[in-house]
Order: sequence, then structure tokens, then C-alpha cells
Amino acid sequence: MRVVLSGGGTGGHVYPALSVLEEVSREEPDSRFLYIGTASGLERGIVAKAHPDLRFEAVDISGFKRKVSLDNVRTVMRFLKAVSRSGGLLKDFRPDIVVGTGGYVCGPVVYAAAKQGIPTLIHEQNAVPGLTNKFLSRYADTVAVSFRGSEAHFPAARHAVYTGNPRATTVAYADSGSGLRSLNLKKGDKLVLVVGGSRGAKAINQAMIGLAPRLSRLPGVHVLFVTGEPYYEETLAAVREAVGPLPEKLKIKPYLHNMPEVLAATSLIVNRAGASFLAEITALGIPSILIPSPNVTNNHQEANARRLEKEEAAVLLPEKELSGERLFREIEEIMGNPARRRRMAENSRRMGESESASLVYREMARLVR
Repeated sequence: MRVVLSGGGTGGHVYPALSVLEEVSREEPDSRFLYIGTASGLERGIVAKAHPDLRFEAVDISGFKRKVSLDNVRTVMRFLKAVSRSGGLLKDFRPDIVVGTGGYVCGPVVYAAAKQGIPTLIHEQNAVPGLTNKFLSRYADTVAVSFRGSEAHFPAARHAVYTGNPRATTVAYADSGSGLRSLNLKKGDKLVLVVGGSRGAKAINQAMIGLAPRLSRLPGVHVLFVTGEPYYEETLAAVREAVGPLPEKLKIKPYLHNMPEVLAATSLIVNRAGASFLAEITALGIPSILIPSPNVTNNHQEANARRLEKEEAAVLLPEKELSGERLFREIEEIMGNPARRRRMAENSRRMGESESASLVYREMARLVR
């Protein structure tokens, strides 16, 4: 199978595309791939790190403003140029199918493929769809969704199907032992992972600076705090100022390249509510404290988080209520109550779809046939 993948902007759009690549490669080892992204998003670096030999091409594209703006005229011009460039790349590569996993870059790529009659599949990760996928749903052959019932958000789609998020498959079979060893921990150690998404989150970092002096009140609990690369140096300095030398039970890193293995070893996660992360934690059955970003389109992270909160798989903590003391209290209540933590883990696992990548592959194979 010859496959073009497109998704960009954040890791939440890129990692599902790479999970699709891995599943297709397992099913059809002779498959060939082309990744089309942007030069400015995280995708170029993530793709190069995960698959150094994967061909990557960039197009220039930006998103629409939600109010009347001259920038939107420029966006239309960029879109048309990106459609032309994407069309040329598609004619050169001759794919059997094009798969878009979100972000503005999918717009011109999937649109160009549809106009050339190439089978197309788009994947919507969030409970509330973004503008790009709403637009593309009129042209794509299949819309795959991460949450059951989200098919209803795509009334214009030719075919909408629940698959879950392909990223879940990548983490479902991750080696927890490898994750523990990478942190110099041993089997049975309790790990709380605090992370603010692929770029980090300043509000979560500030709360962790306030929480750090309280860690001694969490006996037997290790904390891994991932700041995001842009915030690492300043956050590390602030934590050291608050607690002095870092206690052995606290590790601070800018980014995790072995996230699946670390997740498999995690007892509780504190995170934003991006759809890819939620797919990962439910595939593994990890209890969570979710702090939705208030700075996303349609407030979709809160909608994502409420799905887990409703099933008692997560605690939803609004950013406006976030502080070091409040976050510590929420962590303490879960980690200090094994029965509650087990119950949350069971509810989380029940929501997961570990075979998601296989479901997406089957739909791709159907479209190609």
C-alpha cells in the first residue's frame, strides 16, 4: 500500500499518523509512505526522530481567524498555493490512499487528494471537531472518530465510523519495565507523571513549582515532571529555588521520547486533555487529573475531559482553579486511596480502544479495494 500521511501543529496530530504508519507496516511490510506537514509545526522533528528514513515534504498553510480579518484573505491564498503544491506531490508519489490526522495542513492535502479521485480518510481525535475536519468531511471518503457518538458531528460525511485513536495501539503494548528502568525505578514503585502536552503548559508548570515543597508529604510516590522544552530552564531554576537540591523522588525533564513506556509504568497522570493523550491513558487504564487548556478552539479539551469525568475515570480541574496546593490535594487524595485509584483505572480502561490502529487500517484497506 502506498500511503500519504498528513497531520501537524502539535504532537497530538502527528503521533496518531505515525501509529497508522506502524500498523500498515505490520500488515503490509512492503508499504511506502510520504508525510506532508508544515515547516513550522512539531511534525518535522517528531517524524525525523521516530522514522529517520521517512520522506517528509512541507507545505505553507495557516488557519482561519474566527472574525473578519485581512489575514483570512492571505490564508485563502496560502490554501490555494498549498493545494497546488500538495497536488504535485500526490501526482509524483501516486498514493493508494491519503490519511489526515488533524491540523491545518490536512486541509490542502486531503482536498487535493479528493479532487484527484484518490481515496481519503480523515481522523478526528476530539469530542468536538475542528474547523479543518468539518470542512474536509464533505470531501473525504471516510471520517474516523475517537469518541463513540461523535459521528453525529459530521452530517455531511459520506461515511463516518468509530475507530478510537490509533495512538492507543502504540501505547497499549508498551513495556512498563523499560519505562521504569529509564527513570531508575523498580517494579512496584508508584509514579505520578505531570506533563502539559508536547509543548508544555505554563500554568501547570507554575502549579508544580508551588507543589514541589509539599512532595515530602507523599510517601512512597515518585514524581516525573515534564516541563516542555520552551519552559525547561526557567522552571527547573524556579523549582530549585523553592526546594533546594531536587529530592530523589522528583525528576524534571524537558520532553519524553519514550512516552509510551513511561505511561505504561504510570500510576496517575496530570495532564491537559488533548485527545491523543486521553486515548493513550485509557488504553492503559491510567487514572488522571485533567486540566483542559482554555486556549483551544471550541473549548474542545474540556469536552474531552468531561467524557472521562462522567465515567469517573478522571478528575477535571479547571485551570482557573489550579494552584500548587489544589493540585497537591487532588494527587494526595487519589494516591492515598488505593481503592479509588483502582476504580478510576478500571473505568479508564473500559473507555479505551487498544485495537484502534487495526480498525483504521481495515477501513483504509476497504477504501483501497
